[in-house]
Amino acid sequence: MTAFDVSERRIWDGRAESYARTFARLCVHTVPALLDAAEVRDGTRLLDVGCGSGSVTVAALARGAVVRAVDAEPGMVEETRRAAPGVPVRIGSLPQLPYADGEFDAVVANFVLNHVGRPLDALVELRRITRPGGRVAVTVWQAPGAPGQALVGRAAEAAGLTRPDWLATVDEEHDFPRTPDGLAALFTAAGLGDVQGATHAWDHRAAPEDWWEGPAAGVAAIGRLVTSRGPEGVAAAKREYDVLCREFLADDGLLSLPHTAVLARGAA
Repeated sequence: MTAFDVSERRIWDGRAESYARTFARLCVHTVPALLDAAEVRDGTRLLDVGCGSGSVTVAALARGAVVRAVDAEPGMVEETRRAAPGVPVRIGSLPQLPYADGEFDAVVANFVLNHVGRPLDALVELRRITRPGGRVAVTVWQAPGAPGQALVGRAAEAAGLTRPDWLATVDEEHDFPRTPDGLAALFTAAGLGDVQGATHAWDHRAAPEDWWEGPAAGVAAIGRLVTSRGPEGVAAAKREYDVLCREFLADDGLLSLPHTAVLARGAA
């Protein structure tokens, strides 16, 4: 594993329940488009990679797909098992998954490539386990991100918090532009054909306290930044957050947070 992979395992260790209550509600927005891109329908043999809280698995089951799921974090495996009883869910991490060549008609990964140190190798693995002619579809966060994606990071910066040394980034030689063209080029390099990449934008709606709950609980890299200096640092960031939230408050008192993802699909 790369240093980034090690860092990601540390970030997510024990955070599955908190994720399910918080950021999982954000990530569900792309699920219908992701499943459409993978042409998931009745009878499709589908693998949900990085299944998290199970939102993709549940939505695919509703379409009549025959679903398997996998995640690197044991807590996420348990979350998906609770959300989708009877679905086989395994522990496994990219770029080596415990499945046979060509085992699935479609493979999807919702915001998973954001969390692997060798994204190209990960896509090659997704292609390997997809049957010839089958579909691979993934989402990543666009970078630079939309204004809503930066809210908590701005609050942390204003509070004087700095990224902990142990929070690694993807090595330059393994990274790629987080844009439609950049993700499409990665698909092509991985040997996938009929590649298409596009943006997917939406406004995430949440109460200010609910949106703060995830970072304050240490969920994701942004949460580890917010909690890096203990309760005093969290409180300082929260004060800045309360001020910055005013930019996104709607008349009903909820935040309206613009987010943009990149969605790409290709044929194995």
